[in-house]
Amino acid sequence: MQEIDLYFDYAAATPLDERVLAAMQPYFQELFFNPSSPYRPAVQVRSAYEEAKADLARAFGARAGDIIMTAGATESVALAFTGVQQSGGHVVVPEIEHHAVLAAAQRCASASFIAADPQGRISPQAVAAAIRPETELISVGLANSELGTVQPLKEIAEAIEAERVRRREHGERRPLYFHTDASQGAGQIDIHPQRLGVDMMTLNAGKVYGPKQVGLLWAASSVALQPLIAGGGQERGLRSGTENVAGTVGFAKALQLAVAHQRGEFARLSRVKQAFLSTITELLVDEVMILSPRKGCLPSHVSLSIPGIDAERVLFLLEMKQMYVSTGSACAANKGTRSHVLAGIGLDDTAIAGSLRITFGRYSTEETAKRGAQLLAEVVRHEQQRQKSRKWGAQ
Repeated sequence: MQEIDLYFDYAAATPLDERVLAAMQPYFQELFFNPSSPYRPAVQVRSAYEEAKADLARAFGARAGDIIMTAGATESVALAFTGVQQSGGHVVVPEIEHHAVLAAAQRCASASFIAADPQGRISPQAVAAAIRPETELISVGLANSELGTVQPLKEIAEAIEAERVRRREHGERRPLYFHTDASQGAGQIDIHPQRLGVDMMTLNAGKVYGPKQVGLLWAASSVALQPLIAGGGQERGLRSGTENVAGTVGFAKALQLAVAHQRGEFARLSRVKQAFLSTITELLVDEVMILSPRKGCLPSHVSLSIPGIDAERVLFLLEMKQMYVSTGSACAANKGTRSHVLAGIGLDDTAIAGSLRITFGRYSTEETAKRGAQLLAEVVRHEQQRQKSRKWGAQ
């Protein structure tokens, strides 16, 4: 796929896998029937939909009956917060979470926003310290979308369980749930909810070479949720509306493929990332700051900064060379806002203004990663020379 040889924004969007498109195709035309209708062709479509949900569940070791299909990760996150929003309970989320999580937390009666360390990691101790008697929900993403930092969910889950034990011992009946948005980690690291220790998990088809506007929320049967959309009662009454059969079938195929190749892809992307890092740190040895942690990080992610350089101009100049990167999460970059993630790990405005997010994926290779690093270095040198020329001209 020559058009995306130098596409390095896989954390924002992945291209649809041809095998996924083939699986979806029949449900756009000959198998167009509403799965809630009673006649045989519609019943067949219903069967295909339920089987796709079962395939999704098998891909991460869950029960199909605990999955609610949605129109993407943002809706899934919003649904995960509905119970606590209605009860008036307290929530705990990191300051560096995705905007969807922060927005959902801000709609709750009470919320605590905990700080990350300089590598973007959330400590179990910080989570435990933020829990109050009225806390009902804690949400920590599996991996940060800008830095790629993988969070210690198992250890955080242990801290949460300790609070549950305390409540039971004191006769307190308020529930305490643990949610994670695992959209960035799927296809690279383990997303088995029982092994992670979570009660709810969000996934996004568009991050695993599936269709956009398709997501899911897995919620353990003990979790109390409230519907976001009322109507015909689909998805256990939590997400009414005609089911997106094609999207669900495509998501199932995409996630199956991603999980099946997870171990090999992790190793391959690690080599791609190292090729980029070795090249860029050699060419810009005195300028570049690597912000992503060396350990405990997704192999797809490199966050970096070149203080003193305008990252927006660099992005534009790279686009002219058909190389595509981002200046942070796609949501924040589109609004032109300062990265709250980088501010949250203590970077100053100059470092934030010079920051770029490079994310690798299925069509990235060691060769394209090296070429991307070389182009980035060329553009940075060009910008440095331009700045010097302007400075001399002003004297």
